[in-house]
Amino acid sequence: MNRLFGLFRQNYAAEAQAPATVILAPRNRFRFHFTPTVPLIIIGALSFTAIFANFLAPYDPTEINLRDSMTPPAWAEGGTNEHWLGTDFLGRDQLSRLIFGARVSLSISALAMVFSITFGAFVGLVSGYFAGKFDSLLMRLVDINLAFPGILIAIVLAVIYGPSFRNVILIITFVYWARVARIVRGEALALRSQDYVTLARLAGASGARIMWKHILPGVIPVILVLATLELGSVILFEASLSFLGVGLPPPRPSWGVMVSDGRGQLTTGWWISLFPGLAILILVLAFNQFGDWLRDRSDPRLQQL
Repeated sequence: MNRLFGLFRQNYAAEAQAPATVILAPRNRFRFHFTPTVPLIIIGALSFTAIFANFLAPYDPTEINLRDSMTPPAWAEGGTNEHWLGTDFLGRDQLSRLIFGARVSLSISALAMVFSITFGAFVGLVSGYFAGKFDSLLMRLVDINLAFPGILIAIVLAVIYGPSFRNVILIITFVYWARVARIVRGEALALRSQDYVTLARLAGASGARIMWKHILPGVIPVILVLATLELGSVILFEASLSFLGVGLPPPRPSWGVMVSDGRGQLTTGWWISLFPGLAILILVLAFNQFGDWLRDRSDPRLQQL
């Protein structure tokens, strides 16, 4: 009797543990081996469109034709096949402006992100490695930058220096470098206490060599994930500046400018703001999804869940 009871207890314990294995294995396979195909296709397609905008756009995005003013999209009533996405109040082709707007928005956001990552990573590495009073000074500058709303800083700087392609990139860099510096500084503080860094210091390696050869390689995965996640935010930030009139000056097309152009004709020209707004939404979601996937792939702690 006792032997039968013991066998029953062993079988019950094995059955109680079995479901956990069945549930966790597919979840891990789906979460960490699934490639974000759709976000990559969206990012690749819009990047291709931005690069070859001169060949893909059917019209000059700044060409004014008042006779075709406020033409609806081709499938709507009153639309024509000459303007698939319609025209704005100046008769400018919306498809051409959308294509060239992709070039402007992506180029500004990518350059601003590169400058933000470069400067912020340098400040974060120096601050995290040397620590002490130097670290406190740099982090107080970061706190001051983060204490003010980014859009407020951008508007003030744009009013002072004027809207232009170069100034917009510098303004976005000034707003975003502090976020990068804080995260990189935390990673650098964790890496500077590792054994291989201590051995390099005892071997007589200089601080610059240790940061470049030993700490920076360990921070690069974090920088790549941060850049991917923040790029969508930068695109939205640039569109917000253009929408408020402190981004690129007209007549250069930008998605934010296009949304702003159509806000006064939402009932009669809904297509003017709709298509650039959808483009911003889709691209930001694509970068966010790809960044989430990249973060899960690069974090070994999440792979053990």
